[in-house]
Amino acid sequence: MDWFVRRFIKSALAWLGLGVTLGVAMAAHPLWIIYRPAHVHMNILGFGTMMIFGVGYHVVPRFFGHPLYSKRLSGAHWWLSNVGLALMVVGFFMAPHVGERSVPVLATGGVLSALGAFAFIFNIWRTIDGPTTFRRIAEVPASRRPPLMPNDS
Repeated sequence: MDWFVRRFIKSALAWLGLGVTLGVAMAAHPLWIIYRPAHVHMNILGFGTMMIFGVGYHVVPRFFGHPLYSKRLSGAHWWLSNVGLALMVVGFFMAPHVGERSVPVLATGGVLSALGAFAFIFNIWRTIDGPTTFRRIAEVPASRRPPLMPNDS
């Protein structure tokens, strides 16, 4: 199993533990409900998506019979997603206390998390298509090329 698959799954479990702990703390101290956005993001982005990413990276290449398009991109994705989510959680904890000053932290975390998600989409899409999908048109014999326009022959 690739290192990034293990890290995504372990990260998912760590985010679940943090999210559940914060949920229990909010139940014990109802005023802490101000941290609900952090709690929700820990559980949904932290547990939900990190688990999907890890399982997806492990299973999709096997389902489609193609090697993963880029292991290097998967590693970068792990860093982007976890650093991004950590910044978002910090920003959500800051927001009730510092107001607008938390926005740059939240925005940076959101952008990093989104970049990670787009890296996953790209990597899995290319994996599903397989290594020969993006061959250059020059590699296809002229007799097998589709016409450029409907009236071309």
